[in-house]
Amino acid sequence: MLIDSHCHLDFPELLDRFDEVRSNMADNGVGRALCVAVNLEDFPKVLALARRAPELVASVGVHPDYSDVQEPDIDTLVALADEPKVVAIGETGLDYYRAPAGELGWQRDRFRTHIRASRVCGKPLIVHTRSAAPDTIGILQEEGARDAGGVMHCFTEDWDCARAAIEMGFCISFSGIVTFKSASALREVAAKVPDHALLIETDSPYLAPVPHRGKTNEPAYVRHVAEFLAQLRGVSIERIAEMTTSNFERLFGRPGSEQR
Repeated sequence: MLIDSHCHLDFPELLDRFDEVRSNMADNGVGRALCVAVNLEDFPKVLALARRAPELVASVGVHPDYSDVQEPDIDTLVALADEPKVVAIGETGLDYYRAPAGELGWQRDRFRTHIRASRVCGKPLIVHTRSAAPDTIGILQEEGARDAGGVMHCFTEDWDCARAAIEMGFCISFSGIVTFKSASALREVAAKVPDHALLIETDSPYLAPVPHRGKTNEPAYVRHVAEFLAQLRGVSIERIAEMTTSNFERLFGRPGSEQR
């Protein structure tokens, strides 16, 4: 069985095809998926989708790209996470891609709030980082994120960043980006990540892997990420499925035991 550790089924491109998306998952051996929230306003929709399907679980959090939304506090995140289908806090993190770091103190404050909520409720973090790796790792270390654990999702940073996260007990998740021709440096990282820290994802509806690049992504396509990593690491796809499923269930729980 394969597991998509990060998707956005509440986004219109996939929500309007919900039954078809689930059917395609089953046809491609994708047995579970984590539906990730990006703001509090849409969290009820994410949770409702997870409740509709036994193979789906959810997260609660506010993405660093969202500025004009309800700002989360620790109590709110912890309260919303007190639900069996919610297995993680996030996605959260830092994204300096569109603005200088000096203008984004609010992102760092929000990130710290999520880490603290994760430690309180005992559910792992889903971390987004873009053009901000040093600050992301630094804040995780300062806030004791080792106690929470989590995943560096849609990883695109270098080995030093991956190694620092792994040393804190985090998994490293690869999306369809690893299949892109331009991603040679990322493939070097993907080849080094130890078996116990490897996850796969789609981040759908974005970043469809080769051979679907440029199309709407969906959880079924995580099979292509797994196939690519199997070839890259010199193992079978069955081995990739085994290790990534084991890692996901260790981090987020097994079916029927989502409440941590």
